[in-house]
Amino acid sequence: MLKFGNVITAMITPFHENGSVNYKEAANLAKYYSENGSDGILVAGTTGEGATLTVDEKLKLFKDISQAIGDKVLVMANVGSNDTAQTIDFAKQAEQTGVDCLLVIVPYYNKPNQSGCYAHFAAVAQATKLPIIIYNVPGRTGGKILAETVVKLARDFDNIIGIKEASGDLEAAASIARDTPSHFYVYSGDDALTLPILSVGGRGIISVAAHIIGNQMNEMVQAYKDGNVKKAMELHHKYLPVMTGIFCTVNPTPIKACCNILGMPAGPFRLPMVDASDKEKEFLQTMMRDAGIMS
Repeated sequence: MLKFGNVITAMITPFHENGSVNYKEAANLAKYYSENGSDGILVAGTTGEGATLTVDEKLKLFKDISQAIGDKVLVMANVGSNDTAQTIDFAKQAEQTGVDCLLVIVPYYNKPNQSGCYAHFAAVAQATKLPIIIYNVPGRTGGKILAETVVKLARDFDNIIGIKEASGDLEAAASIARDTPSHFYVYSGDDALTLPILSVGGRGIISVAAHIIGNQMNEMVQAYKDGNVKKAMELHHKYLPVMTGIFCTVNPTPIKACCNILGMPAGPFRLPMVDASDKEKEFLQTMMRDAGIMS
């Protein structure tokens, strides 16, 4: 049975210096995160530079990471696009790789209205047997799926089982948590809003910060669920500078730089993403030292 736990790490994609995907180290990183606070791994999402990965590269990552971590934690595959037919085709291919569930983004650029959003997710849900997590991130897509649309989708399709809510709208997150079936999971898509979203019925976090504070993020979420709100608040306050600092410039530049600084095999970026500046790296090093992540 799938376990949608406290923390799902939106994993970076490591590259070789020649720009090719480093599949071996991707599998190793996934195993590392699964042993350090992650209940799940999101592959080829925004943080994983999924927009510049080919379909074949993504499918190999899905397969290799699923094989590497087995049933230890959940593997979520990002298959979304702004083309419904393309999303359906990719979802069907992803089904064959061993992943546990799919992340499907609200279509970007073409900005469908709410009827279009409903029709898009309904079509994908009818085309796959895998569970689907909706990804609502207006800052990336230019469009937003409203709470009432999410609720209708959750009620109409048993395999639409959650949302990565990265709109910053706590009222919407609360409405979704209140009005969806009990098996529907609301995940924060913003590390710094994890605790507030938990307080209105959220399940946990699909996290960037978990690359470097995975155990701490999981501890915070679990403390809240155990009723130790004071401990959860203290952990939130302690690591808030990390949760915000890793977005000192556009994601995934800071977190990938942090991983490289810490000696993890993150490697370079794919254009149009570029490495952090010297000033940004200095800031990130200070941030990690202050948080006790590095000496």
